[in-house]
Amino acid sequence: MTNRVRLAVVGCGDVAFRTYLPSLEQLGETSCVTATCDLDSGRAQRAAELSGRWSGDVRSYTDLGACLASGAFDGLINLTPGPSHPRVTQAALSAGVHVFSEKPLANSIPEAQALIALAKEQRRLLLCAPATTVTNRWQLVERLVKGGELGRPTLVTGGHSSMGPAGWRGYTGDPEPFYSPEVGPILDLGVYLLHAMTSLFGPALRVLASGRIAIPQRRVLSQGAAHRVIEVRTFDQVLLQLEFPDGMAQLITSFAVPASRAPVIEVHCTEGSVSLGQAGWFDPEAPVDVYRRDEDNEDAEGWRVETPSSPGPVDNLIGMGPAHFVACLRGEEEPVLTAEQACHVLEIALRAKESAAAGRALALETTF
Repeated sequence: MTNRVRLAVVGCGDVAFRTYLPSLEQLGETSCVTATCDLDSGRAQRAAELSGRWSGDVRSYTDLGACLASGAFDGLINLTPGPSHPRVTQAALSAGVHVFSEKPLANSIPEAQALIALAKEQRRLLLCAPATTVTNRWQLVERLVKGGELGRPTLVTGGHSSMGPAGWRGYTGDPEPFYSPEVGPILDLGVYLLHAMTSLFGPALRVLASGRIAIPQRRVLSQGAAHRVIEVRTFDQVLLQLEFPDGMAQLITSFAVPASRAPVIEVHCTEGSVSLGQAGWFDPEAPVDVYRRDEDNEDAEGWRVETPSSPGPVDNLIGMGPAHFVACLRGEEEPVLTAEQACHVLEIALRAKESAAAGRALALETTF
C-alpha cells in the first residue's frame, strides 16, 4: 500500500493499547505507524511489534528527541500523560511534524495559545481530542438541530460521570493523576460534552460552577495499582452552567457516580428535542432519540429513533480522532477538532474551577 500517512505514537500507555492502536489498525489502508516512543522501553517495543502487523517496519524509542530526529513520520499522536502534552506537542511542531494531541491540549491558556501560534508559524496541523463532534452520531444531531425541523436550539444539558479510573477494574495505568488538580472529571470526562455544546452554540460567554470533594479517599480497583488507597486532591463532583449569545448549557461531571441511566446529552429546541443515552456513548454509529412537538396536530407529536446513515472508518468515538487527523492530512476532510476550540474548552474547564472557588460567574475570553 502506497501513499499512506506515516504516524508516530508517543506515549504507549493504557489508551494507546486499548483504543488508539486498534483504531489505527482499522485505518491501515490510509495510514501506518512507523515509530513508537515511551519512557518505558518495554511498552514502546510492545507497541511497535503490535503496529508492525499492519504497518511493516516500526522503530521504537525511549527518547523523544531521537524519535523526532529520525524524520520517519508525517504526523505524531500525543498520548503522553496530560501534564506532558504541551512539551511533546511543542517539540513535534518545532520539528515540522503535524500533531494530534489527546486532551487536554495544554495545562494553561497561555500554553495552548503558544502552541496554536507555533502550529501556524510552522504551517503544521494541530488537532486535539475528544472526537465527539466528528462522529457520524453527532453529525446526525447537528443536521437535525441545524436543519430547522426542531426549531431553534435553546438549551443543552449533559452529564458524563463515573467513579473515575480508580474504580475501573480494567484500567491498566496509574489512576492517581486523574484525581489531582491537573486533571479531575472536567478535563477527563466533561470535555466530551463541552466540545459538543460549543459545537452547537459557538464560544461561551460566561461559566458558573460549583464543586466539592465527595469521596476524599479511593481504594484502587484498577489493574495498574490495585489495592492502593489514593487521596482525591481536586473536585470529584462539578456542576457548571454556560451562557452563550443564543442559548444556555448545563453540565454535571463527576468521579463519584457509581452508575447512571440518565442521558449523556440532550439538545432542546423550540419545536423538539434530541437525546443521546448512556448506552452506546462511545459507539460513533449509535442511534439517537428525537422528539417532535406539533401544536396543531397532537398525533404528530412523539419520539422516534434516528440512526446514522453510513458507517464511519473506525468503531469507537476515541478512534475517530486519529481517523479525522489522517483524513485531514490526506486532504479528504477540513479540520473540525481544532486547537482553537480545544483552547476554548480548556478555558471553560479551568475557569469552572475558579468559579467554584470564587462562588460567582466568570467571563470567558477565548474564542474559535
